[in-house]
Amino acid sequence: MGIPHLLVHDKKDTVGVVVVEDLKAGTEMLCVVTEDNSSFRLTAKMDVPIGHKVALKDIAEGDTIWKYGQDIGKAVKPVGVGEHVHVHNVKTKRW
Repeated sequence: MGIPHLLVHDKKDTVGVVVVEDLKAGTEMLCVVTEDNSSFRLTAKMDVPIGHKVALKDIAEGDTIWKYGQDIGKAVKPVGVGEHVHVHNVKTKRW
């Protein structure tokens, strides 16, 4: 299979977590779903630091972001598939 670039924990997740240093825009990532050890490919649209999230699908403003099978917040602006998901485009629903 090779070394994964991105881990996805649950089939319903809308983001995955970068697990390599210096992920560059244009990289065709090997993405592994830990729930069932399945894999897929996705192209990174921007540079993304290790530990940060990448959108697995297009996410509209107001959509719930799913990570680890859990609701982790909502998109405050649209996010395209393969784009960096972080504090600039997702916020908690608590406040």
